[in-house]
Amino acid sequence: MNLPALWQRPPRALLLLLPLALLFIALSGLRRLAYRRGWLQQIRLAVPVVIVGNITVGGTGKTPTVQYLVQALRMQGLHPGVVSRGYGGKVAGVAAVDASGDPGYFGDEPLLLARLCACPVYVGRDRVATGQALLQAHPEVDVIISDDGMQHYRLARDAEVVVMDGARGLGNGWRLPLGPLREAPTRLLTATALVRNGTGTAQWPAHAHTFQMQLQPGLAYRLGDGSQRRTLASFAGEPLAALAGIGNPARFFASLRSAGLQCREQAFPDHHSYCAADLAAFAGQTLLVTEKDAVKLEHIRATLPDNVNIWVLPVSTVIEPDLADYLLRRLRAVPSYRSSLT
Repeated sequence: MNLPALWQRPPRALLLLLPLALLFIALSGLRRLAYRRGWLQQIRLAVPVVIVGNITVGGTGKTPTVQYLVQALRMQGLHPGVVSRGYGGKVAGVAAVDASGDPGYFGDEPLLLARLCACPVYVGRDRVATGQALLQAHPEVDVIISDDGMQHYRLARDAEVVVMDGARGLGNGWRLPLGPLREAPTRLLTATALVRNGTGTAQWPAHAHTFQMQLQPGLAYRLGDGSQRRTLASFAGEPLAALAGIGNPARFFASLRSAGLQCREQAFPDHHSYCAADLAAFAGQTLLVTEKDAVKLEHIRATLPDNVNIWVLPVSTVIEPDLADYLLRRLRAVPSYRSSLT
């Protein structure tokens, strides 16, 4: 059953799951009410916390947004750190991510952030404990960005950035498991900022502070040898395949088609753990992959077939207007943090 595809249509095929959806609405609503009323305690860290999350299941572009914010805030003179759940990894408690480490242990997204952001990245199921461990080891950090965690209400936050897919939007508008929503659409209105990733006709409640994000492809580089680089146009005419094990593989494939490339497309589940057998069918072809997939393929590169020619397509994130500047102005207005962010 392809739930992401079904979630884009009216939920008639899933109506047997209606009792579960109603139970999910009741439990998630009660949990949020408990934190709002103080029945469950929120814990505030010693530095500002920015949550980058969403209210839907699936890839919307959170990780590129985190990377953008880390780089932009560093240019403003700040020292960001990143906390993440480490989905797909095996960390039992809290761990600092080693940029040269195992994606199967740390998780693919935290490892990618550790390589791209050049800042402390820590993973752990409990984001409060993860943030505290990061600050204890890195007292220079003056702002923490949480990759996902919008519904992790135990961690008090000073700003919330919601990333929405411009094409998929709210899907069929139903809660899990009938639809992709973790929370009601009105939850968007309480966020600090809303980022629309890409174009499309998807609609959701209007937000006063909406930003537009575009992912711009860069020069492709050869897996294992970043010194070899090529433009996308240079791949035209080759026998091409595209592989993606990300939240929204269709976005990656569409970016290749828009560059004029015709590829055999192979999608894997998000956070897929690759093995050599997954690439056996691509023998003799040039294979284009995302950077998220590359961190896992690099880890098993010694076991891959020699006749698979793998190239990695990096992207740069452009968000307009300047999201980092807006967030910094909001954070500097918080009295308890004003001195640490000036």
